[in-house]
Amino acid sequence: MEIRQLRYFVGVVDAGSFTKAASLLHVAQSALSLHVRQLEESFGTQLLVRDRTGVTVTASGAKLLERARNILEEIKLTEAELTTTVVSPAGEVTIGIPSGAARVLSGPLLESARNELPRISLKMIEGMTGPLEEWMAGGRLNLAVLYRATESVGRMTVLAHEEFCLVMPPGEPPFEDSIPLADLHVFPLAVPMRNNNVRRSVADVVAQHGCVLDVKFEVDSLSTIINMVMEGKAYSILTPSAIQKEASQGLVRTVKIIDPVITRAVVLAVNPKDERSPAVSAVRKLILKVAQTLIESKHWSATAPDKG
Repeated sequence: MEIRQLRYFVGVVDAGSFTKAASLLHVAQSALSLHVRQLEESFGTQLLVRDRTGVTVTASGAKLLERARNILEEIKLTEAELTTTVVSPAGEVTIGIPSGAARVLSGPLLESARNELPRISLKMIEGMTGPLEEWMAGGRLNLAVLYRATESVGRMTVLAHEEFCLVMPPGEPPFEDSIPLADLHVFPLAVPMRNNNVRRSVADVVAQHGCVLDVKFEVDSLSTIINMVMEGKAYSILTPSAIQKEASQGLVRTVKIIDPVITRAVVLAVNPKDERSPAVSAVRKLILKVAQTLIESKHWSATAPDKG
């Protein structure tokens, strides 16, 4: 059995026929048939059923298909690890990013990675902060952008400092530039669930100052919260990055929260097992660079760490 034969076998199954596979793999159809037949002979069992409509896998073929995919994926990862260097890093890097930060970071980061790290396959998982924390702890992510209270950053790298604001439908009060934390109790709020890091950041400050909030809706979806505000169904407490697009279009308004100002740190965490990976290190440096550029160009309404 050869690796090439496994690739051809998987290619035929994925294409659904020898004819389509030959075109996609740039291999003569007769050669594909020969290699698959040799596999069947070596295993002593039929792997594919051929008919006019294409091919289907037998029970034995299904077992080989699963193993073949795993083998080919391991070979791909091994090749990437052995060929990657600090000068020209290569491989696959998975990063988790919260929905709010993704609205300012994702596009520029993917564009920069394509231009500056062409040998790295960047996979981005967007979600609420709670699940991202769990996935990072479980080792499913190489890197993760997370939210932390400014005083509890630890060893993680700070990308930016953000201030929370009251988000409201256009044309609704308050009309001032700022509002004291103690006055927020009169607004019906739609906020993330209680286990969300954003929610906890606000709740801790509110509790410390003996204030109350009128939480009408708990929603684990940033887009749903924003839509509720735009439709006049609720107010919310978010950072400017989360609603930057809607605010620029006049679909929502923001008012700065003061007395006290509620801040959070946007941090970058690295999976301990990946700290020495050239590919992960390269993406980490790129994220820092992109974040700094966005802040300096005013495309991210945040404060750089050296100014925070």
